[in-house]
Amino acid sequence: MTADVIWPEKYLPGTTDNYVSNETIVKGLSATDIWPLLADITRWESYYHNCADITPPRSGPFLEQGDDFSFSTFGYPALSSKVHESVPPAAGQPARLAWSAAQDGPAESAIDVYHAWIVEDLEGDRVRILTQESQIGQPAAQLAKSRPNAMLNGHQDWLDGLVRAAWEVKRGGE
Repeated sequence: MTADVIWPEKYLPGTTDNYVSNETIVKGLSATDIWPLLADITRWESYYHNCADITPPRSGPFLEQGDDFSFSTFGYPALSSKVHESVPPAAGQPARLAWSAAQDGPAESAIDVYHAWIVEDLEGDRVRILTQESQIGQPAAQLAKSRPNAMLNGHQDWLDGLVRAAWEVKRGGE
């Protein structure tokens, strides 16, 4: 059985202005290979080129529940973000990371998002990495109509970069 994102009601997919879901399953990697690269916000720019201006939480680079942080992505200036879930992988338990992010302002530029990740080991020496984001606001509605879908493609780049980075570390490239 695979895990699902735990959605706050406000961000429930199908009720927001935009929603994307990306997933990959990879043989030969584990959740413990992926988690340090995902949970350490200072590593994101090394494998995901659509983020910048990262301000890690005061507690350190690893995102923990309750942490505040910020980063720029998809052309937005630094989004004020808060971690809602940060659960490292454990035997029989998937890793979970989720945050909300928002930019206030006039309706044409204000956005409110919830971004969640699940990283779980599957039988057969495989790992499943799922990332989903639900967005509220006029910019989100515009993104939902864009073709090609910039959010879908951007998150796929994030997934692909994360997997590449995990392979590099596993093969001793770090």
